[in-house]
Amino acid sequence: MSDAPKVLTERHGDVVLVTLNAPERRNAIDQEMVDGLHRALDAHWHDESVAALVLTGAGDKAFAAGADIAQLRERTARDALKAINSGIFQRIEEFPAPVIAAIRGFALGGGCELAIACDLRVLGESAKMGQPEVKLGIIPAAGGTYRLPRLIGLGRARELVYTGRMVDAQEALRIGLANAVVPDAEVVPKALALAGEIAQNGRLAVRGAKRALNALSRPGQENALAFESSVQAALFDSDDKNARMDAFLHKQKKG
Repeated sequence: MSDAPKVLTERHGDVVLVTLNAPERRNAIDQEMVDGLHRALDAHWHDESVAALVLTGAGDKAFAAGADIAQLRERTARDALKAINSGIFQRIEEFPAPVIAAIRGFALGGGCELAIACDLRVLGESAKMGQPEVKLGIIPAAGGTYRLPRLIGLGRARELVYTGRMVDAQEALRIGLANAVVPDAEVVPKALALAGEIAQNGRLAVRGAKRALNALSRPGQENALAFESSVQAALFDSDDKNARMDAFLHKQKKG
């Protein structure tokens, strides 16, 4: 197991590249990664020279394959109400400058919720996105039931949440889940180029536009996210959730 930090940052001129760095675990979102993301945001939150932030995952298998199921299995109703992942995704949505997700491979569960908390999404041809939480006896409760309908409409969001199925990059583009699809090798360069295009505009104007767009598109968000967490809290204490996660972990352990 690597001792490298689970979140890396590097500066590309006016753009900050943030990399989820646990490729051997498909960049599963655990507490250490959440803490690293908080630190990365804190370091640049008040830096007005930052035009945009690009968020990607290390390796070519996944942007983020979801929450760490072993940690999720141990979470209780009390943990659900703490909104651990929801809190960091909310901060990403509220980051002063635009945030662009650069996605190769899987963006599932919490990884999909992370991606849709970003302003824009650039997908590689290998990308697969989805909210498979119902297969584990829970729901997308880190903003998924709120943000997904805003992006793709309520009907399509219902389908993806109820079935738990994945969509490929071209379907994601067609339904509005992606802003662009490029070959995998071009994902980060394309996202950085898009960030560079944003950087050519008035810095204060872009930040102001983000605040305005967020304000106009989030009526009732606080109540919606609180309700989402309360539903998840009930599910976290269910026998079905425990059985399904145990089965997933057993299958994972067997290979």
